[in-house]
Amino acid sequence: MILIQEGQDTAMLNFTIHTTTEVVFGRNIEEQIGPKLKEIGAHRVLVHFGGSSARSSGLLDRVEKSLFDAGLSFIELGGVSPNPKVGMVRKGVALCKREGIDFILAVGGGSVIDSAKGIGMGVATGRDPWEFAATGEAPADTLPIATVLTLAASGSETSNSCVLTNEETKEKRGITSQTNRPRISFLNPENTFSVSKFQTGCGIVDIMMHTLERYLTPQGGESDITDRLAEGLLIATRDAGRRALANPDDYEARASLMWAGSVSHNDYTGCGRARLFPVHKLEHELSAFRDEIAHGAGLSVLFPAWALYEMERDIPRFAQLANRVLGVEMDFAHPERTAREGILTLKRFFEEINMPVHMAQLGIKPSDYEKLADNTVRTVGGPVKSYSPLDKDAILAIYRLAE
Repeated sequence: MILIQEGQDTAMLNFTIHTTTEVVFGRNIEEQIGPKLKEIGAHRVLVHFGGSSARSSGLLDRVEKSLFDAGLSFIELGGVSPNPKVGMVRKGVALCKREGIDFILAVGGGSVIDSAKGIGMGVATGRDPWEFAATGEAPADTLPIATVLTLAASGSETSNSCVLTNEETKEKRGITSQTNRPRISFLNPENTFSVSKFQTGCGIVDIMMHTLERYLTPQGGESDITDRLAEGLLIATRDAGRRALANPDDYEARASLMWAGSVSHNDYTGCGRARLFPVHKLEHELSAFRDEIAHGAGLSVLFPAWALYEMERDIPRFAQLANRVLGVEMDFAHPERTAREGILTLKRFFEEINMPVHMAQLGIKPSDYEKLADNTVRTVGGPVKSYSPLDKDAILAIYRLAE
C-alpha cells in the first residue's frame, strides 16, 4: 500500500532518459577491448589508471595486449588518487594534446573514470576543467571515453556525472553533462574479487545512496514502476553485499553489485522524480576537507542523520521505504514510527558492514562543524536543496544528529 501525505503532488514528472553507454559484461571480456575501441574510431589511446594494483593484478597487461593486438597505439598515465584531483586532470590534458590522443581508456574505479572524464572535457573544449566545476556549466564536447571497471561503487561507468577535487582550494564539486557518459564500458566482476572489505562496504553504500537520493525527494509523485525498480535494486545490493563481504570470490554477488552500481546511477531508478542529491552535496565537503575520507564512508555517516532530520516532511515515503525494502512492519496508525525504524534499520546495516555512522569515526570534530557548514553553503551558492532548504543551521543540526 502507498501512503499519500495530504497536499503531496502525486503526479509523475515528465522526464527524458539518455543512457547511451554500451556495456560489455562478464568474464574474460578484456580481449574485446582493442577490437571494440578500434571499431568506434580509436587510434591513439590514453590508458588512465590509479595505483600499482592495476599492474600487479595483471589487468593492465591484459588490457594493453588487447590494444596492441588490435593495432592501436597507447600511452599510460597512472597515479589517480581517491577524490580525483584537478591537478592530475590538467596533467592529463597536457599529455593528450602533446601526444595526439583521440580516445581515453580508464582502468579503475570511479576516481579514475571521473579523472578521465575531466581530461576528456579539457582536451575537447580547450578550457580548464575546473571552470565547469566552479560554474556549473556543462561541457559541450569531450574526447570519447571507455572504462574497464575495477570497483562497484560510483556508477561513473554509465553515468553523466563527474566529481573533481581542487586540491589547492579544498573544494569538491560535480559536473553533470550528457557528454560525460562513456561510449563503452567493460564490466568483468572478477576484476573486483580483490577489493578490500572496507572498499566493498563503501561501494555498497554509494550504490544504495545513488538510488535512495532519487527515491527520497520532494519533487515528483508516485510512479510504481520506478519505485519497484529502486526498491528491488536496494534489496539486491544489500543481499549481494553481505554475500560479497562473506566470500569475496562469490562471482554472482560481485556481478550483482557491479551491475547495480551501473543501474543505480544511470537514471533508471529515478525516472519521474527530481534529482537533488542533498546528502552527496553535504558529503562532498567532508571528503574535500579531509582527503582520507572515502566517499561511501562519509555517506554512511550523513544519510541516517539527514533522513532523521527530514523524515517528518515526507513520512509516507520514508515509511514505504522502511516497509518495502527494510522489512519493517507498517504501523498505519503511526507511520512515523515505521519511518523512523526504517532509518535506524538501515543505519544498523551500515554498522553490520563495518561502515562508520558517527562523525568522530571520520576524524571530524565538533570544532570543525562551523567551517564545514559554511563551506557547503558557499559551494552550492545558498541552502542545499532538499525537502527543506538546508541552510547553515540545518546542516549543523544534521551534523549533531550524526555524532
